[in-house]
Amino acid sequence: MQIIQNIREKGSAIVIGVIALSLIGFIMMDSRTASSRSSSSSSIGKINGETIDSKTLVDKVKQLEDQRGGHVSGSELYQLRQSAWDQLVAEKVLSSEFDKLGLVFSPKELSSILFSEDAPQTLKQAFTDKTTGQYDINKAKEWWLQAKKAKGEQRDAIDAQIVEPLILQTLANKYSSLIAASAYYPTWMQEKENAETNSFANISYVSVPYNTISDSTVKVSDDELTDYMGKHKNIYKQDGGRIISYVSFSALPSNSDTVKTFELVSNLKSAFAADTNSKAFVARNMSAIAFDDSYTLKSKLTMSQKDSVAALSNGAVFGPYLDGKNIVLAKMLGSRQLPDSVKCRHILIATKNQQTGEPILSDSLAKARIDSIASAIKGGADFNTMVLKYSDDQGSKDKKGEYDFSAAQLAGPNSLAKEFGETIFYGATGDKKVVKTEFGYHYIEVLNQKNFEPAYKIAYVAKEILPSDETINGASAQATKMYNEARDAKAVEAYVAKNGLRKIDIPMLVKENDYQFGSLQDARQLIKWAFEAKQGDVSEPFNIEDQFVVAVLDKIQPEGLPDAKTARPMVEQTVRNLKKADEIIKKLGSSSTLEAAAAAYKVQVNTAGADSTITFSSQIINGVGQEPKVIGAAFNKANQTKASEPIAGTNGVYVIKVNSIGNKAAVAPELATTQVAEKTRTMVQTTYSFFESLKKIADIKDNRSKIF
Repeated sequence: MQIIQNIREKGSAIVIGVIALSLIGFIMMDSRTASSRSSSSSSIGKINGETIDSKTLVDKVKQLEDQRGGHVSGSELYQLRQSAWDQLVAEKVLSSEFDKLGLVFSPKELSSILFSEDAPQTLKQAFTDKTTGQYDINKAKEWWLQAKKAKGEQRDAIDAQIVEPLILQTLANKYSSLIAASAYYPTWMQEKENAETNSFANISYVSVPYNTISDSTVKVSDDELTDYMGKHKNIYKQDGGRIISYVSFSALPSNSDTVKTFELVSNLKSAFAADTNSKAFVARNMSAIAFDDSYTLKSKLTMSQKDSVAALSNGAVFGPYLDGKNIVLAKMLGSRQLPDSVKCRHILIATKNQQTGEPILSDSLAKARIDSIASAIKGGADFNTMVLKYSDDQGSKDKKGEYDFSAAQLAGPNSLAKEFGETIFYGATGDKKVVKTEFGYHYIEVLNQKNFEPAYKIAYVAKEILPSDETINGASAQATKMYNEARDAKAVEAYVAKNGLRKIDIPMLVKENDYQFGSLQDARQLIKWAFEAKQGDVSEPFNIEDQFVVAVLDKIQPEGLPDAKTARPMVEQTVRNLKKADEIIKKLGSSSTLEAAAAAYKVQVNTAGADSTITFSSQIINGVGQEPKVIGAAFNKANQTKASEPIAGTNGVYVIKVNSIGNKAAVAPELATTQVAEKTRTMVQTTYSFFESLKKIADIKDNRSKIF
């Protein structure tokens, strides 16, 4: 309820003005050139041969910051930089494809979108008629005529935030539509897939699991790992990166810091209890929990000591107690019974425009009008008729003026206007009152209140437990001492063992532009160091979040296949199973029957497929698992007359014999039509992943790490 709730866009008039001044002159739609940018910009990479300078990225990050409400820092800034880079890559890669195909965005398209229901949300919000709730296209057109005269930064802002994304999205839609329209499911493919789906096999098989042979008896050499990866480069090829380990020294608050904070808060207790202006006391003592004048249901109190707090008499103080990172005092200011939800209805006579803040009706006239409405309703006038005829709250006009609210809306960012909320929650069912709020005058009727429970008005004085300078300096000194005494990887291992420390080994490969590392969320400076250091180097201490970190560059991994040591955890078991398969197959020999194969390893002959579930498109075999090679062999005609050659599968070696291949009943015509439609739909959906394919073949040189 945008009028009653205290979450109005107070700066909407300014926003509209900025848009009106900014969105100007864009009908020409010429793109900004590199010459318009700062000559001091540095290159941070190339995308399909086009140089990207640092100012371009900085401007894009600034746009994202503005969308989030202002300046950001730390790991969030790195996230925005990554998002901005990804957007630049998308723009350049896609634009190149659009140019090849001759896809264009004309001035007529711009106008048709801006002055339609498909307009960008920013425009629709600025030019929505508050009476009808509809996008006012005529006002948008009027603004556009005036907006063409502005230049410079105002034009750049709207260019980047509204029009360029609009152009890119429209062209991308055209591109994807072309690809989707090319999706075709030919008849021969339909017939082939139907035949494969309807055919099912019944097999007998012998399975010799790989765990029949102990892992300890099968050694895998580095050369074997390297050879296997060389045959499967697409699977194991890696980007370049670094393997880093580190030792951390905590700078979290110590027990001493907690005791000092506890004593600080304790010293405020008697003064807090005696003070008669709790709001001023909380503000004066810079509490970590702001003063809130509303009542909170007991069920919504979150501290573990809520029973003790709720039992306080008015004016009494409980604490200090630990609540999260804070030491807290709680003072009882009042209690009452409060419903957890209320249904009400109202009529609003507004005194000012809710978007611009400009006065629209004098206070005296608004009061006189609401009093007349109240008298008319009291005399028998229909409430809904009054709502439709007089209420300025567009959000409730089509609901007979009715709303449902929860007690949570008495406070917080989405809270009700104070006078309105207190009327419906602190009053009683059946109350009918005229109430003034910052929006104007309301005639309110409380229709229903549910689920009453105790609620409390509590003031808190809280101090966050922070590390002292002594704690921080102590952690820094420990880290510096280690750095001075352990200057290479081997020395670090010895130092850690000698001093009972723990070195954290992170097996993940860190990329050059990463900003997170293991549990470290803001590790950009450490990662930059790693890409400038030599293998085996030890870093100076980095102050990251609430700790000091000394890192070791364990390995420099060039782009390509990893070495055997790095790859062993990923590849060793696969190669070991291949070697086991060779041993098993050698022992099985050329068994002419399943019985002979079973005898070689003293296992049983089993069957599968009697339930018609082994089809060519099956993913698993019931009782066996995911064995695609076995499924393929089940439809090999050569295996119908004799036992197959041993098959090295996923979980073991198999010998099979096909007992029969049958066909399921023909699919009903209507189901066949549905299947074709579903297949076509899937093919169309697949086309929408085109960007990743374009990105993979694009020439992208990313040098951001040299600057950021």
